[in-house]
Amino acid sequence: MSQFFHIHPETPQKRLINQAVGILRKGGVIVYPTDSAYAIGCQLDDKQAADRIKRIRRLDDKHNFTLMCRDLSDIGTYAKVDNTQYRLLKTFTPGPYTFILDATSEVPRRLQHPKRRTIGIRVPDNAIVQALLEELGEPLMSSTLILPGETDPMTDSEHIRDTLEHELDLIIDGGFCGPEATTVVNMCGPVPEVTRVGKGDPAPFQQD
Repeated sequence: MSQFFHIHPETPQKRLINQAVGILRKGGVIVYPTDSAYAIGCQLDDKQAADRIKRIRRLDDKHNFTLMCRDLSDIGTYAKVDNTQYRLLKTFTPGPYTFILDATSEVPRRLQHPKRRTIGIRVPDNAIVQALLEELGEPLMSSTLILPGETDPMTDSEHIRDTLEHELDLIIDGGFCGPEATTVVNMCGPVPEVTRVGKGDPAPFQQD
C-alpha cells in the first residue's frame, strides 16, 4: 500500500520532501508531478526499483529511460554535450523537453539504449521535482507514467492511487500538471530530430 502526500506545487513542504527522499533511498518507487504530466521514478543505481517500474509500465529493454536533473551541471556528468548542444540545452531548460544524448560512463549500462548507448535527459520546471532533486543530490531515474495499452499519461493523483497503490511506495499529489508528455528531441545526430511532439514547442528543433 503506497503512501500519499499532498505537496504544495509552489512551496513544497520540506518535511514531506525529506520523507519522500527517504522512501527513494530505501528502494522506493514513487510517482510525482512534473511540468508535463506525472512521472514514475526511483534512485539511479537501484536495479530492483527500476525493474519494478519496467513491470508496472511493461517496458522492454529497448526503452530509453530519462534522468531527471536539477540543472545543466548534472547533464554534463551523465551525457556527452558539445558546445552547440549546450547552447540549445541552456536555452530550453528548464522546460517540458526530454533530450536524447550520448551517455557517459556514469550512466549504468542497463539504463542506456542497448544499441545506441544513449540516455534521455530532462530538467523540469516544477518546484516539487526541484526540491526532491536538491534533497536527493543526484538525478532521478524516471519515465512518464503511461500505463500499458494507453497512449496518454496519467493526470489525476486520485486515479493513480486507485490504480497503482499496491505497486508503488509513494504517490505525490502536486495538483494538475497537464495531460501531455514532454517533447522528445534526439540530439545525437548532425541536427536535432524531434521524435515525439508533446508539451514543449517543437518548432525550434525542426528544420525548414
